[in-house]
Amino acid sequence: MIRAAQAADAAAIAELWSALIRETAVTFNAIEKTPSDVATLLLEKAEENLPFFVALSGDEVMGFATYGPFRSGIGYAHTMEHSIMLDARVRGLGLGRGLMDALEAHARGRGVHTLWAGVSGENPDGVRFHRHMGFTELATLPEVGFKFDRWMDLVLLYKRL
Repeated sequence: MIRAAQAADAAAIAELWSALIRETAVTFNAIEKTPSDVATLLLEKAEENLPFFVALSGDEVMGFATYGPFRSGIGYAHTMEHSIMLDARVRGLGLGRGLMDALEAHARGRGVHTLWAGVSGENPDGVRFHRHMGFTELATLPEVGFKFDRWMDLVLLYKRL
């Protein structure tokens, strides 16, 4: 099930996100999230009318997705960049697709023209997922991320909505 995140989800989101930060290269971020960090983010997203969706398996948060401005400035108002994180245990079960469908519907409703993804070059499953969702790979930015004592590439993909 996909639904809007609620304040009560902050601890579960932080736990999932922190595990991915700590254990994987799907994000270049090396600072784990706290429930307070996530609660603040949820409030900020709500104030900006930006979505933050969670994917549930039973009652357990197994993934999330959100988007925000691609760059600052009025000229970029119709271009957004998204983040999607999913617990490895539920990959391939349709929750990622559900999250992306919810994000895209929200974005279309706001008049977003293009949605962008920056995917770690060490996450080929993430690149394949985005291609499967209709995103076009545009570029690979070499060695722009640094984590786990190594440089990592960033793959940029986009989709016209």
